Amino acid sequence: MNTEAAPRPSPLRTWLDHHGYSVVASLGRLLRRPGATLITVGVFAVALALPLGLWASLANIARLAGSVQQAQEISVFLRPEVPVERARVVADSLRTRRDVAALQVRTPAQGLEDLRASGLEEALAALPGNPLPSVLVVTPRGAPEALVAALEALPESEHVVHDAQWRERLQRWLQLGMRLGWVLAGLLGLGGLLVIGSAVRADIQARREEIGVLQLLGASDGFIRRPFLYLGAAYGLLGGALALGLLTAADLALREPLAALSGSYGGRFALQGFGPLHAAAIVAGAGLLGWLGAGLVTGHYLRQTRPTET
Repeated sequence: MNTEAAPRPSPLRTWLDHHGYSVVASLGRLLRRPGATLITVGVFAVALALPLGLWASLANIARLAGSVQQAQEISVFLRPEVPVERARVVADSLRTRRDVAALQVRTPAQGLEDLRASGLEEALAALPGNPLPSVLVVTPRGAPEALVAALEALPESEHVVHDAQWRERLQRWLQLGMRLGWVLAGLLGLGGLLVIGSAVRADIQARREEIGVLQLLGASDGFIRRPFLYLGAAYGLLGGALALGLLTAADLALREPLAALSGSYGGRFALQGFGPLHAAAIVAGAGLLGWLGAGLVTGHYLRQTRPTET
C-alpha cells in the first residue's frame, strides 16, 4: 500500500488557480445580481459616453473644417476682363515668390462646371454668358500677411479672400472644447470610480464575515483583495463596452439626417467613430478604471479591519 503523500502544488500553480477562481467567482456575483449589475454598469457607461461623445464630435468638426493647408489658402478673384492667358502669366510670376508654396489657376470654365455640379444649372442657363472670373488659389509658405498685401496690390486683382481668421477662431474653439472634454472626463471618471467603488463596497459588506475569517487565518491583503479587483474590472469592462454601444447607436441615429444635410450642399460627409484600436483602448481603460476603484475601496476596508498584533 502506497502511503506517500501527493506532491504539493507549486506556488505559481496556486497563484494561478486563485486568479482563475477569482475571475469565475466575480462573474458569478455579477450574474447573481443582474438588476444591480445593470444599474452600476449603465451609470458607469453613461459617465464614459459623455466625454467620449464630445471628443468624437470635436474630431468630426475638425475634419469637416478642413486641413491646416486648406485653412491657409488665399483666393484671388481677378477682374472679369482679365483673360485666362494673362491669369496664367500672373500665376507663373507669383510662383517665383519664396512665400508661395503652391498656386492653382481656376478658369471661368472650371468655375462654371462646379456651379453646374452643385445644382445651379437652370439658373446658369438663363445667363447670356459666363460671368465668372479667373481665380488664383494660393497656398502661402509661412506668415501670409505680406503675401496677402502683395496679392491685393496686383492690377489684375479685384478681390482677395483669406479665410484663415475664421478658421483660426474655429481652431481655438476646438481647443477649448478638447480642454472641456478633459475636464469633463476627469469629473465623470471620478464619478465612475465612486459608482464602482460603491458597488464593490456593498459586496465587501455582504462578505465581511468571510473576510474576517480569512484575516484571522493569516490570509494576505492581496489574497483577500484579488476577487474584488476582478469584480471592479468586470464592471469597468462591461461599462466600456456599453459606452461604445451607446455611441454606435447615436452614430446610426444621426447618419441618415447628416448624409441628407451634407447632400443638400453638394458634399458627402459621414461621421467617423472610434477604430478597433481606439475601441479596444477605451474598453481596456474602463476596465483599468474599475480595477482602480475596487482597489481603493478594498484597500481602505482592509486597513480598517486588519487585526492588530498584540
